[in-house]
Amino acid sequence: VAGLGNYGLRGTRHSVGMAVLDRLARQLAGAEGWRVDRRCCADVAVATAHGLELVLLKPRRFMNLNGLSVASAAEIYNLGPEDIYLVHDDLDKALGKVAIKLGGSARGHNGVQSCISALHSNEMTRLRVGIGRP
Repeated sequence: VAGLGNYGLRGTRHSVGMAVLDRLARQLAGAEGWRVDRRCCADVAVATAHGLELVLLKPRRFMNLNGLSVASAAEIYNLGPEDIYLVHDDLDKALGKVAIKLGGSARGHNGVQSCISALHSNEMTRLRVGIGRP
């Protein structure tokens, strides 16, 4: 599960994917603490939910390069695009509304496009978190 965002700009609307992962890690009782994984240039935590092992990933790159971290982690943890969930902001959704999207285009989102390019696939599941327009 990758929370897309701008690592150096935490707390902004465009980094809501990382905020969702912080919350998820806190709620999963078995989540180990975040650690820096230089192999994929990301903060990583491992947790178990409903018998599944989850790798939580917050890329330490700007949004338009998040895919490099996601692709590196996929290789390290032997995951295919269909195993990856992207959590990201969506300007076209009202604030706080969420939707799940299975594959498809990036719809203009630079972080998603970066993941599609780096993984050579658009098969990732996406949790789109509405941030509304200013």
